Amino acid sequence: MLNIEIDMEYGLGGPTDVLLFLEAANVDGQIVKSPELILPPASHTARIPGEDDIGERIWMQTNGPLQVTYRTQVEVTREDADLSGLASQPPHLMDAVTTRYLFASRFCPADEFQSFVNAEFGNLAGGARIAAMRDWIQQAVSYVPGSSGPHTTAVQTFIERQGICRDFAHLMVTLSRASGIPARMVSVYSPDVTPPDFHAVAQIWLEDGWHLVDATGMGSPSRTAIVGVGLDAAEIAFLTLYGNAVLNRQVVSVTAAG
Repeated sequence: MLNIEIDMEYGLGGPTDVLLFLEAANVDGQIVKSPELILPPASHTARIPGEDDIGERIWMQTNGPLQVTYRTQVEVTREDADLSGLASQPPHLMDAVTTRYLFASRFCPADEFQSFVNAEFGNLAGGARIAAMRDWIQQAVSYVPGSSGPHTTAVQTFIERQGICRDFAHLMVTLSRASGIPARMVSVYSPDVTPPDFHAVAQIWLEDGWHLVDATGMGSPSRTAIVGVGLDAAEIAFLTLYGNAVLNRQVVSVTAAG
């Protein structure tokens, strides 16, 4: 059982449109229990589905301060799978959802990495290639908080060989798509993330479904709670603000019990 607690406060410069995406999703592999979300007074609040109908976003308009508290427990029922024995699906057999995650995107320019993946991993296929690329990223890239910014792409991470969780995930997604294997970005909670924070991993489509892959090596599928999915970080941000804001406080706590 994962215990998740979020406490954050942003000062706003006036009426501000806010998009939140931080609640654990009710999806296969996890059961959300006793969720509690406390939001500030707002002139408008509405829920909309996340990408692929996974999770929910919340639109608000508020004058601030933006004070948000979220608490829940998540029972994770998915197991850690051995990817190396799983096959990939031929692209011509993919449906509309999986096909979308083959394409290059803003932070994941997969078309620029086809030569690299063929040269480095060309002797491998399917899950074996995914596992090898995950291990390569974990060994080649250093986890350095503060080393990247909101505009860092997989190309910069590949060159500079350092980043944070979103950079590791972007590179994993990019190499997978460059190999003709669908991959999407996933916002998650994990008790094994150091320092504690919102976390991002990849999710790869193989023969029997979507599989979480954490190239940082910090998290495992059996200890991870999914929030939402998207093409890249632009679609899974826990908070999007349309206006001026100042961060006053942000605490993320994820612990495992039982």
